Amino acid sequence: MPPVVTITTEALFETPGPHLGVFKQAGFSVRYPKQAPPASEADTIEAVGGSQAVLAGSEPYTRKVLESLPALRVISRNGVGYDRIDLAAATDHNVAVTITPDANFEAVAEHTLALLLAVARRVPMGDRELKAGLWKRGVPFRPLRGRTLGIVGLGRIGRAVARRAAAFGMRLLGHDIAADATVAASLGVELTTCDDLLARSEFVSLHAPHTPETTCLINARSIAKMKPGAILVNTSRGGLVDEAALYEALAAGHLGGAGLDVFATEPPPASKLLAFDNVVVSPHVAALDDQAVRDMSVGAAQNIVDLYQGRMPTACLVNCAVRDTWRW
Repeated sequence: MPPVVTITTEALFETPGPHLGVFKQAGFSVRYPKQAPPASEADTIEAVGGSQAVLAGSEPYTRKVLESLPALRVISRNGVGYDRIDLAAATDHNVAVTITPDANFEAVAEHTLALLLAVARRVPMGDRELKAGLWKRGVPFRPLRGRTLGIVGLGRIGRAVARRAAAFGMRLLGHDIAADATVAASLGVELTTCDDLLARSEFVSLHAPHTPETTCLINARSIAKMKPGAILVNTSRGGLVDEAALYEALAAGHLGGAGLDVFATEPPPASKLLAFDNVVVSPHVAALDDQAVRDMSVGAAQNIVDLYQGRMPTACLVNCAVRDTWRW
């Protein structure tokens, strides 16, 4: 009987693409849940039950879920975030967790600049006004040239943002607990503390993973350190921002705007943040241009096939503790 992989990623739900060829060539049987994406633990258990591998989206893989999926050997994330996976539980159950780190960082960087420009130059507001029959030209825009962009997190995405921002003539500050000073210098990024970055930047862009240490990294205290009128962009994870504190700062006029692709709860409930004209939002799609979707899906499929065929995709493996004990 061929191994079974379930595809739960919403962008790939019953969608033809080269990832299916990767599975077909390796002899896998592909299936889809009744509806995508699974939202709850129960949905995930029902969707993935009986599969040896899952090409996963953002559904939860808690200890309860993993205990209910004894056949599961691989969770291959179609992307780079794995905050919805209990890595300790996956390791305890000898389930390999992989990501696609080289597939979507350029797409996220492009979307970051799109949000930054949309807020600074009031593009959505101008679009709405003109379509409503209004011709308003009196409100000045915020330029990027000569202004300082603070980049929190200098991994692949943060570095790609730095390269693009430099082309706009921006000054660059960066903060990362594991920053490579040589790489930062080559990008023209001045490394500094997070507090100093917040205090000196007209624009702040978040590119850190969501961990216990980064939860609500942007909160009332850190926002108070930011320059009056500063613009915040978040294309990483919603959990990095205390949304109540962000709302208060925008309502008080301390911050000049925000560009948000991610939220603490997705989809967000009726959020007061959505009422601000100077807040531009998108539904967690920064990584989903057509090239990135293709590259992520093929990479995630190949990670599963490599493991099945006895090749450990070391650069893509998240829970490295299973490397010596993992078996299909």
